[in-house]
Amino acid sequence: MPSLSTLVDNFNAAALNPVWGNSYGGTAVVGGRARVPCTLDYAGCQTAYAWTLAGASFFVQVPVVPASGGATAEAYCAVTVQGSVEGTRVGFIINAVSGMLRCVSETGYWDDAAVELAYSPVAHLFLRMREDGTSLYWDTSPDGTTWTNRRTLATPAWIPAEVDTCALDMSAHRDGGTGDYVAFDLFNTLSNGAVWTASAALSAETTLSAAARVAARATAELTADTTLTAAPTLAAHTTAALVGQATLAADADSAEIPEVAGLAAGHFDLRLEQGATFVQNYRVADVPGFSWDGWSVRSQIRSAPASEHGELLLDLGDYLTIIGDTIRLAIPATVTETLTRNGVWDLEVFKAGTVVRLLQGRAVVSLEVTR
Repeated sequence: MPSLSTLVDNFNAAALNPVWGNSYGGTAVVGGRARVPCTLDYAGCQTAYAWTLAGASFFVQVPVVPASGGATAEAYCAVTVQGSVEGTRVGFIINAVSGMLRCVSETGYWDDAAVELAYSPVAHLFLRMREDGTSLYWDTSPDGTTWTNRRTLATPAWIPAEVDTCALDMSAHRDGGTGDYVAFDLFNTLSNGAVWTASAALSAETTLSAAARVAARATAELTADTTLTAAPTLAAHTTAALVGQATLAADADSAEIPEVAGLAAGHFDLRLEQGATFVQNYRVADVPGFSWDGWSVRSQIRSAPASEHGELLLDLGDYLTIIGDTIRLAIPATVTETLTRNGVWDLEVFKAGTVVRLLQGRAVVSLEVTR
């Protein structure tokens, strides 16, 4: 079942990802964001009716909302999960005319018990929904990290019943006035690009001047605004090089901070075959003599990105080894056979107070046929 926890998009490609195949009304990618027109017509960035909210969690940034612009009752944007029955949906609606944010669980496109808040573009920049098997939660955040719960409701029966038949819809509409648009970004990710470049000034005690490159590579290079075009063969031994761009200058006492410390994590999906041995190497490239000596490594697969709400599916710590400039992940078949759900993962190295997130992405499980 495709859980909404596994849908990740920062909209940095040239066009909408095919996962938004049901989009309508002129939705497009503009400036690294999904842009949805807010006009007298209806428009939305929508997935197929093939997803699941049960046991899932998702969040999205809404950096641009519509202006009232002369509308009489509604100029709104909405983030909703649609059920198979028309008008049955849960989610958030921001109405520029009323100035309210509504947390809704609707049938027939209405919810008499909706929770309404005075909309704040700062406090409500990120919107999140999550379902834990018992309850449904509506949360908001100014930064995608610190969340405030706004409504909790016993899970509507249609959510667990309609597995693989729900759609995620990010929409907009107005009943009059001047048309404009809504922007959506950072769906289930806080990384706004595969590579982030950073630098620091040299101090007097060293003459470090070489540029290092850090990024993620499988059989195709992953750079700032590109995606992997080929996946490794997961049951075999593969290698991913950490390559990207940064310049680091530090004194001799700061040798614990490598060239990769200033970079955002590269996007790299784990594709795991249930019941098959999994081996991959992640190697630092283009830094002669580099070593992770003295560092530790950790990694987990969870059902959702937020650790306080994402269920732990597998702790990878026991299957990680550091060998010089390489981090090796080797998962026995007896362990992969216990995996039954997709999720998300990341890979971090740490030493003293320094933590570097190297990779992050989806963990996609291909279920086993032969047993």
